[in-house]
Amino acid sequence: MTTDQMLLFGLLFLVFVFLIWGRWRYDLVAFIALIIAILLGLVPKDQAFSGFGHPATIIIALVLIVSRGLSNSGAVELIGHYVSNMAKSLSGHIAAMAGISAILSAVMNNVAALALLMPVDMQAAAKAGRSPALTLMPLSFASILGGMVTMIGTPPNIIIAEFRARTEGASFGMFDFTPVGAVCALAGVIFVATIGWRLIPAERKSRNSGSELMDIGAYTAELHVTEKSVLIGSKVRELDDEADDKNVSVIGLVRRGKRLPGQARREEIRKGDILVVEALPEALESFAGAMKLDYQRGGKPGGFTASEDMSLLEVVVPEGARIEGRTALSLRLQYRHGITLLGVSRQGRNFREQVRKLEILPGDILLLLGPDERLDDIAAWLGALPLKERGVQMIQRDKALIASGLFAAAILLASFGLVYLPVALAGVVALYVLLNIVPLRQVYTSVEWPVIVLLGSMIPIGGALDSTGGTALIAGSIVQLSEGYSPVVVLTLLMVITMTLSDVMNNTATAVITAPIAVDIAQRLHVNPDPFLMTVAVAASCAFLTPIGHKNNTLIMGPGGYRFGDYWRMGLPLEILVIVVAVPAIMLFWPL
Repeated sequence: MTTDQMLLFGLLFLVFVFLIWGRWRYDLVAFIALIIAILLGLVPKDQAFSGFGHPATIIIALVLIVSRGLSNSGAVELIGHYVSNMAKSLSGHIAAMAGISAILSAVMNNVAALALLMPVDMQAAAKAGRSPALTLMPLSFASILGGMVTMIGTPPNIIIAEFRARTEGASFGMFDFTPVGAVCALAGVIFVATIGWRLIPAERKSRNSGSELMDIGAYTAELHVTEKSVLIGSKVRELDDEADDKNVSVIGLVRRGKRLPGQARREEIRKGDILVVEALPEALESFAGAMKLDYQRGGKPGGFTASEDMSLLEVVVPEGARIEGRTALSLRLQYRHGITLLGVSRQGRNFREQVRKLEILPGDILLLLGPDERLDDIAAWLGALPLKERGVQMIQRDKALIASGLFAAAILLASFGLVYLPVALAGVVALYVLLNIVPLRQVYTSVEWPVIVLLGSMIPIGGALDSTGGTALIAGSIVQLSEGYSPVVVLTLLMVITMTLSDVMNNTATAVITAPIAVDIAQRLHVNPDPFLMTVAVAASCAFLTPIGHKNNTLIMGPGGYRFGDYWRMGLPLEILVIVVAVPAIMLFWPL
């Protein structure tokens, strides 16, 4: 092993450790690793930032913007509502929602597909009086499976296609992934709809994290400001620290019988005013005593008396959100935006005490209170996704047909080789902007920049692994380990290794690292590299054992009330099923 190989393996080991640890954002880890690789001379200076201009990086960014356009046009919403109303039984509902999730994920970003269908699924669960935990995990897994079906369905497929273009001289086509991917997706959807959902722990089936969070379970009371009150002359916003210490939320101010707009945070408190507060009984009594306030009239347990211009909104925090790793206090959510964080639900556990100081993690559900007309904008600013449709989203339903038609035309032109895929997608984006399907301000916010930075950073490192002989070393070890067995056994072993990596680290990084290993293995065995590349594409997308392997699994963690160890119960049989189905399909459609 050469010095460069040892340095590169050591660097990749650290990358794996930090990605699995999850304390630092994966894009930051990858970018720091790239800088270190450049300083050590492992990545040539002229190749340092080549990954950011790589076709795979460009295609992924464009697909994300196109997904936003399909969402804005209401095309997905209409399909989701129609499908959700078709089935009456639970298995039928899961089959219908999982099926449409897989289909949508084949032509748009699978995270976007899940984010659009999740509120529909949760509303159906609420209507049926069942826990969303029964349906959200099948929905998430189906969206991941659907991404295997086309080249643009998931980043690993795009990476594999472009890697083949570099090594074999021609990229995989748009639908070259379809035969194998469709077989895996169909088998997976049938599994999650018939058997998989039954494997969810019984405790999750009986709980509903969303409804538990919305059931505030505290008193909403009106406290009278007497002439002895220490609050006279203070502004409402100046009560934040004291209210937080007492576990009380000040949610409004009434003066002369009229509720002042919003939370009246800039208003100076006067004698005779009424503070509207929400708290548990013991905290309410403590706050009233300390501030020398009298009860105007008793509140009622479990009620909420916010005025008509104030609303509650439940949102879930995805990876990469602005609020991830931060607190409502550090973002000055109340002071700057007039939005109160009332509660946080994490893996089925509800937080209500000093939530302003709680560090928010991916998968958390947040309960926000604020002016109705601003809640959606602030949720978007936070990077959080609403769990319930509020009927005020700016969906341009009259443009659903034209948005879908433009996208379909671009796919057809690219599939027949008439237009280079990145150019076709860029044309769709340009038309979406001109037609205001995607407003200009949403073009940049639609792109998942952490994924772009991750991919742009890992591609040069993957190239260095190949150029230094590291790929050949790993491939040789795998071939030696399976010496004496048929290439099918080696292919199966590669699938298992790639799946294992994808379960604990980002699937994009997994595809970048394992694609060159797959080609090297094929060359050593003197067989066609295509089935090995297809194996990596399928396996890199199979992240079903943990909530950290794929963003969709993280996204459902809070709404479903899942724990870390819940995923493997359905995920392990599903991964075994994919191996059993995928290997023969690859041999059939991509013979050695």
